[in-house]
Amino acid sequence: MARSPERLKSAVGAGLLSFPVTHFTDDGAFAPGPYREHIDYLVGHRPAALFAAGGTGEFFSLHLAEYESIVAAAVESARGRLPVVAGVGYGTALAIEFAKRAEKAGADGILLLPHYLIQAEQEGLYRHIVAICRAVGIGAIVYHRDNCLFELDTMRRLADACPNLIGFKDGHGSVEQLTCLRDSLGDRLVYVGGMPTAEVFAAANRAIGVSTYSSAIFNFAPEYAQRFFAAVHSGDGAFMSEAVRSFFIPYLALRNLRRGYAVSIVKAGLRVVGRPAGPVRAPLLDLTADQEAVLARLVARATGALARPSKPALPVGAELPGDRSM
Repeated sequence: MARSPERLKSAVGAGLLSFPVTHFTDDGAFAPGPYREHIDYLVGHRPAALFAAGGTGEFFSLHLAEYESIVAAAVESARGRLPVVAGVGYGTALAIEFAKRAEKAGADGILLLPHYLIQAEQEGLYRHIVAICRAVGIGAIVYHRDNCLFELDTMRRLADACPNLIGFKDGHGSVEQLTCLRDSLGDRLVYVGGMPTAEVFAAANRAIGVSTYSSAIFNFAPEYAQRFFAAVHSGDGAFMSEAVRSFFIPYLALRNLRRGYAVSIVKAGLRVVGRPAGPVRAPLLDLTADQEAVLARLVARATGALARPSKPALPVGAELPGDRSM
């Protein structure tokens, strides 16, 4: 049985959030066996919740039938040990259908990804979110980013109209917006840091009351991700500074080389630690062999463990992008 929206809200705010990739075969089909194994692996590293078929899980490339299978596989593999939240998106009618499929598959909640393509007025965003929330009984979290940016008054109206709206995930990066929203709605919602590579924003967000964030690197470096999260909450500035300098800045430089690499680099990370999840689907592109070799060296240095790259290692003396320490 799915957790109540209030229980989901409490769980999401209690720790680090994992956003698993979706496993594909070499020809692009969903690979349920490896995906289930990966979910079990992630759960073993104790995130507060799993967000299946979200942005990192390539929601935008999934059709309805396989989406339901993916969410169901995540729920079954989690075995009630933690909540599973599923990504939902596109236009209102299709988003409602995805939301209903997620609820049917046993998800505890849904993450409302930005609608497809167009810009919208605040009243349109309000009607869109209300329609989705009222179509299901499970908890819902809005994702504030790109063409789906919510003004404070809209969020106040949504909080009043939708009892099962329990969270606000920020992918826009405005400290002013988050500060005002926290002041206005307080504990009515749980607030999630959702910028790409959210660790870079974590300390600043923590200072204004955002207790958690989505970690994509949790897929391939869960111990490192949890250690960084603990440092944010304990105020271990020395560890955070070193991690940002030696791992996250060069990681960002590699991630920013091409559009869409925020997802591709996570699948590459899984390959270099010996836990491959298959290729990304079009229109995304996988990292090149040279870029993946750079990532392998970076991950090995950051985690202190031996990586197993699928491509040749960097030449001796080669430099990581954005790094001048070597």
